[in-house]
Amino acid sequence: MSTEVKVPALPESVSEATVVTWHKQPGDAVERDENLVDLETDKVVLEVPAPEDGVLGEILKPEGETVTAGEVVATLGEGEGAAAPAAAAESSSADAAPTVAEPNAAAAPAMPAGESPALSPAVRHLVDEHGLDPSRIPATGRSGRILKEDVLRYIEQGGGQAEAPSAPAPAPASAPAGETAAPAAPATPAAAMPTGEREERRVPMTRLRQRIAERLVEAQQTAAMLTTFNEVNMQPVMDIRSRYKDQFVKTHDTKLGFMSFFVKAAVEGLKRFAAVNASIDGTDILYHGYYDIGIAVSTERGLMVPVLRDADQLSFAEIEAAIADFGQRAQQGKIEIDELTGGTFTITNGGIFGSLVSTPILNPPQSGILGMHKIQERPMAENGQVVVRPMMYLAHSYDHRIIDGKEAVQFLVTIKDMLEDPARLLLEV
Repeated sequence: MSTEVKVPALPESVSEATVVTWHKQPGDAVERDENLVDLETDKVVLEVPAPEDGVLGEILKPEGETVTAGEVVATLGEGEGAAAPAAAAESSSADAAPTVAEPNAAAAPAMPAGESPALSPAVRHLVDEHGLDPSRIPATGRSGRILKEDVLRYIEQGGGQAEAPSAPAPAPASAPAGETAAPAAPATPAAAMPTGEREERRVPMTRLRQRIAERLVEAQQTAAMLTTFNEVNMQPVMDIRSRYKDQFVKTHDTKLGFMSFFVKAAVEGLKRFAAVNASIDGTDILYHGYYDIGIAVSTERGLMVPVLRDADQLSFAEIEAAIADFGQRAQQGKIEIDELTGGTFTITNGGIFGSLVSTPILNPPQSGILGMHKIQERPMAENGQVVVRPMMYLAHSYDHRIIDGKEAVQFLVTIKDMLEDPARLLLEV
């Protein structure tokens, strides 16, 4: 008796998902609630757990397939896994049929020409990058699965070099059955191109990257976007961090970073200039009486913006702990869908990558975004003297349809004033 493994209910406004990674292969033993496969939507990655203990049967939706809610992606049967059958198959004669129906149970070199084993994204990337034939790579993984180490070993042994010239071109229509065209007559000009030169790779965009692209274009096309700049002397904030960082960790069990100061300063600016915390809804302006600050987090899949709810009510320690948690879970693909929606303002920090200045793009339907940048020591004039200070350029992009230039500039100046005199953040003056 088999059990169906189905796609769970998808988040609101999400109609479909893409199968990203299967963590188990047919014949593998699984436990109840163990993650079988990752599904990627245009916002988050969802895990599909095993509904019960058993053995993974047939995978109906391989990696790269598009699925919808309730669709069956695999079957789950009773048993203890493929370890014993696999061992028996290895000790049996070469022409004996395997006891478990697994597409990869045989050794990779014995796989029929043109048939490729299931590959993980990392392995597929290596195979595509070096133009390898997966059926020629000796596999050491369970059930004949090719591991990343197998590919690297194959390349080191010269497998990739020997493979390039031996790959036959497609047979011409008039060639006798079973014969292939001679290697000296390539089917396309690309085959004659020197190996390693002018290489191109075509990789499908992830759903998250597609969604990011759509929102960026939407922001450019719908908002009257403008950016104003200023610079801030970060010495006062750096002095506070240096003085209290050890005590802060001991007291709150989290590090004191720069972001909590910027969140607090931004909230103070939003309180003074309500239009920056507003959004356009049709022909109305929607003023938000709360401060939900989106914090841009970079991941391998793309940029995500989880939201700090009611940031005005959070302490420095709560802000730092929440941001650290966002960063960790974003890298693991465990950010929930409701954590990515509903922000009223966004802060992005390009400085961690070395950016000196940039013009951040709005996160619709928000009307403002603050861009932080690299802290760099520069000579500054103070009281008629030239001194060296750790300076940061700030950028405030805003929707000019509802925010006037005066408000945008004064909002940014408020942030500058708060950071250059951090005591004002505590006194709210």
